Amino acid sequence: MKRVIIFAGALLCAQPVLAKGDAAAGEQKAVMCVACHGATGKVSVPMYPNLAGQNQAYLEHSLQAYKKGERSGGQAEVMKAYVSGLSDEDISNLAAYYASMKP
Repeated sequence: MKRVIIFAGALLCAQPVLAKGDAAAGEQKAVMCVACHGATGKVSVPMYPNLAGQNQAYLEHSLQAYKKGERSGGQAEVMKAYVSGLSDEDISNLAAYYASMKP
């Protein structure tokens, strides 16, 4: 029985998360991200992370954390300035857009 529960739990974790964002709308908002994260979500400057193909839930969580001031260090202050005016829907759309790109 224990194996069945573990197997069921593993299956649930392996299921893809249904994207709730609109990638097309996210592409419109991504214009402000291009300077640091590149037009294709891949950077040429190692101090910035690649966003293309990144997990959508992770991107949403990260952007929300920047917006709420829960991240510090590195480029956190710059990111706070960029995301401060984004709505939750904008953040979801941006995350969907970058998650939909090929890494």
